[in-house]
Amino acid sequence: MTATASRVLVLNSGSSSVKYQLLDMHNTESKSGSAAGRLAVGLVERIGEETSRLAHTPLGTGGAKRETEGPIADHTAALKAVAAELAADGLGLDSPELAAIGHRVVHGGLKFSAPTVIDDEVLAEIERLVPVAPLHNPANITGIRTARALRPDLPQVAVFDTAFHTTMPEYAARYAIDVETADAHRIRRYGFHGTSHAYVSRKTAELLGKAPEDVNVIVLHLGNGASASAVAGGRCVDTSMGLTPLEGLVMGTRSGDIDPAVTFHLKRVAGMDEDEVDVLLNKKSGLIGLCGDNDMREIGRRIDEGDAQAKLAFDIYIHRLKKYIGAYSAVLGRVDAVAFTAGVGENAAPVRAAAIAGLEEMGMAVDASLNAVRGDEPRLISPEYARVAVAVVPTDEELEIAQQTYALVSA
Repeated sequence: MTATASRVLVLNSGSSSVKYQLLDMHNTESKSGSAAGRLAVGLVERIGEETSRLAHTPLGTGGAKRETEGPIADHTAALKAVAAELAADGLGLDSPELAAIGHRVVHGGLKFSAPTVIDDEVLAEIERLVPVAPLHNPANITGIRTARALRPDLPQVAVFDTAFHTTMPEYAARYAIDVETADAHRIRRYGFHGTSHAYVSRKTAELLGKAPEDVNVIVLHLGNGASASAVAGGRCVDTSMGLTPLEGLVMGTRSGDIDPAVTFHLKRVAGMDEDEVDVLLNKKSGLIGLCGDNDMREIGRRIDEGDAQAKLAFDIYIHRLKKYIGAYSAVLGRVDAVAFTAGVGENAAPVRAAAIAGLEEMGMAVDASLNAVRGDEPRLISPEYARVAVAVVPTDEELEIAQQTYALVSA
């Protein structure tokens, strides 16, 4: 890494997509600052299809968004296309200003509790975790291998979704099943969305004018995937997702918490095999299973028109949220703030209002006028008299990955 290198390329490789951002780490001090430090953003989707699409926006130069369509055979071709787009803006991967590439890796197990420079041994361990993250880690591995081939001289850093949750005590992380079986097959609660929970809990403390170690926060990451965490003094002590991202809150297409015996019942009575049950619980459940929509805006519109099924889906979603707020209040003992984040959490005022309604005896309340305000900055939506602050804190997982990556390689 040269003395002038201050850029980090963040890659989030999915099974048929690559999301990316290029950031200048000299200009990322605040939410608005992070926007200024964001030099380029983009998405390659439908990799391997004839209708592949690359959308690239050069924010650093103020250029217009560029979109191209056509076959992109694999992740190697996708990253080469990304490199070409960046080079067209003078931001190529061969730039001496590029300090590192940071990779989002979904599952790091117990071995990785911090950002880690990727070598062959680290990559082999990520591969060993594929059985507990079969939908995510293979795509992450493909992105890592491709980026290492393109820039073998550049530090490649893995930032793990699970890392923030490795501070959970054993009594929170363990399932109550036979210990030998659990250990043999790595069955325990790992948690996910860790980069978001880390970022939001820290930003919430800043919003309150306190140090993270002095604040207890319940973070509600509500997107199509959704998770809650209890953060005590900057350390996660419990989180709603478990071995996989299926456990916990009601989500867009995932069931969240369910009696495990439902799976046995479906196999015995409905004749469904393991794959069919997997698809049911991960892709055909949650909001879309309850009412046919997983867009909270559309559900809200249907409720306004008197749709009873949409209202029931919303009520189930909110009921589960309230249960976790209550449970994590008990786990923490003292709650200083509840922070809403991600697509639904940041934009759906009715969800925030309904989730907090009736919790006044717990010191929580929402001010209707403050809740109605939209914005990109962290903000309080609770009245001044409330004992517990309720906040909306926009998440920035790419910035968190970039900051962790840059801190590691520049240390």
